[in-house]
Amino acid sequence: MRAVTNLPHEVRAEEHMWIPLPDGTRLAAKIWRPVSSDDEPCPAVLEFIPYRKRDLTALRDSIHHPYLAGHGYACLRVDLRGSGESEGVLTDEYLEQELRDGEDVLAWIAKQPWCTGRTGMMGISWGGFNALQLAARGPESLGAIAAVCFTDDRYADDVHYMGGCLLSDNLSWASTMFAYNSCPPDPALVGDRWREMWHERLEGSGLWLREWLEHQRRDDYWRHGSVCEDYSSVRCPVLAVSGWADGYSNAVFRTLENLDVPRKGLIGPWSHKYPHLGQPGPAVGFLQELVRWWDRWLKGVDNDVMDGPMLTTWMQDSVPPSTAYAERPGRWVGDPEWPSPLVEPARHPLRPHHVGLPGAEPEEAELVVQSPLSVGQFAGKWCSYNAPPDLPYDQREEDGGSLVFDTDEFTERAELLGAPVLDLDVEVSEPAAMLAARLSDVRPDGSATRVTYGLLNLTHRDSHDEPAELVPGRRYRVSVALNGVAQAFPPGHRLRISLSTSYWPLAWPPPRPVRLTVHTGRSSVLLPWRPGGADEPDVRPFEEPEGAPPVSSTPLSPGEERWTVSRDLVGYESALEVVKDLGVVRLDDIDLELARDAWERYSWTGDDFDSVRGENVWRMGFRRDGWDVRTVTRTVLTSTPEEFQLHAQLDAYEDDERVLSKNWRHAIPRDHV
Repeated sequence: MRAVTNLPHEVRAEEHMWIPLPDGTRLAAKIWRPVSSDDEPCPAVLEFIPYRKRDLTALRDSIHHPYLAGHGYACLRVDLRGSGESEGVLTDEYLEQELRDGEDVLAWIAKQPWCTGRTGMMGISWGGFNALQLAARGPESLGAIAAVCFTDDRYADDVHYMGGCLLSDNLSWASTMFAYNSCPPDPALVGDRWREMWHERLEGSGLWLREWLEHQRRDDYWRHGSVCEDYSSVRCPVLAVSGWADGYSNAVFRTLENLDVPRKGLIGPWSHKYPHLGQPGPAVGFLQELVRWWDRWLKGVDNDVMDGPMLTTWMQDSVPPSTAYAERPGRWVGDPEWPSPLVEPARHPLRPHHVGLPGAEPEEAELVVQSPLSVGQFAGKWCSYNAPPDLPYDQREEDGGSLVFDTDEFTERAELLGAPVLDLDVEVSEPAAMLAARLSDVRPDGSATRVTYGLLNLTHRDSHDEPAELVPGRRYRVSVALNGVAQAFPPGHRLRISLSTSYWPLAWPPPRPVRLTVHTGRSSVLLPWRPGGADEPDVRPFEEPEGAPPVSSTPLSPGEERWTVSRDLVGYESALEVVKDLGVVRLDDIDLELARDAWERYSWTGDDFDSVRGENVWRMGFRRDGWDVRTVTRTVLTSTPEEFQLHAQLDAYEDDERVLSKNWRHAIPRDHV
């Protein structure tokens, strides 16, 4: 990424300012704005997240907020209530209190003398979520949003559940926020109150995982903040962005299809990253795109940002299986709208171990599979960060415990764009069961690269709101939607559909092992082929990634990143162990030493479904002369056929003295999961 120092406007940064809320709580903000805004007000852009502007997001913030400010915008990074230096306690994500606070912050910004009264919101992940959620509430000043790696449906398409199946990322993400919520504010900004504020958080933030496990179906808890409940509530322009390696690409398709406002969609090859920092590459000049976006909708500039295709995607070329990629080869393609007239879905019958051509005669057979728990150990992470290497590996071992259907070899290049859908005629041996479906690119040497996948808790076959047990031996018609994707298949390759009854540790397995029977005569897959053609719109080339120079930091001790699968052939214990140790780094401008490391372990023994166990440990540390604090959090999740068992610990230290220790133990009944 090119660092740009010569920007159109001189920028002034205010390290810390308070934004007062109606209930007396103050939120901490950092602002970058043009010096000229003292006399010539400018529009403002808000990023509203809980990830600590002072330290944990300082490097990322320093790249894009000063850059946007240098192009004529007041940019604010505001920590949510109870995070960073903001007052109060943060007790869950996307609460009504958070959204009311967001409205109050936007109203406060719009009234400042340096602001024209026009605001925008941007953010990745949490910041993309609440940007869309706040847009649905219609704040008077909000002129447009840019949402990256976000969702419009908090139950069906977030880190918690997928197809009604419990994701292990639910545990991982809960553990991350457990650790972040244990962190203190910086006394350099809040003064002597830091210790009181810290202990208020330690005592009051709670155990979010318990809350999420108590809502295993799509109820009002998940409907809150899910914009899909009423797309018409969004009345401002939306830029929707994600990456194929991210967990949130499906929301881009849905928002383009369902919103009735000016909108643009962009999906690259990236993991959970901003596109100008995109991994796998190629990264793109996303900040330049944002400047054009804000110029059009906040300043009224008649530019070209809305020209060209509604949806721009990276059509990925075939690659060998790997857990990480520096670059994904491919090309940018454009579609004038979504659903796209350039996509031609075709229904392919599933014949015995074969994906037939459209129109081929079905062939009736009964195919049976009961997958071992090991199917899923090479699934990668639901939401990839591309570090440590967390993408799916070669699927051949996974396919050994699955039902497999292959096409014939392609004789010419073929491209998919969109979400494949499996329609299956099945029966199962247990009242609760799950189905994992994978689509892979099989190379001539037999190696298989997973292209996309989908999950379905079969008790949710008709509804995520009202799941119902299955009757063993009864036949059911079910549909499994796979994640949307853009993928090319070259000549000599095959497309493979793989079905399994477990996918651990990506998703928590059902209460008991399940035998699944697929009746092929009425089973098929709908594939969204994109032949392209003369009507394909041109895609304006992206510029080179650029941003403001990052803040200075000094590594003090090296970190470590590992993703290890192990199997003991004596006791038959298997495990996936993930290490993400970021070492110790000094943020030079605030003379702060920051230490973070996370350790995750997902284990099982043989095919004993009661042995499944997930454990996450986080360590966070902050130190400068006269101030030394750290926290250790640990979360363990196990299950029986009847309940989930949750154990968590929190220890907080000041100057190596433990000042707080808490333990939680909860049993949560399984609700058709």
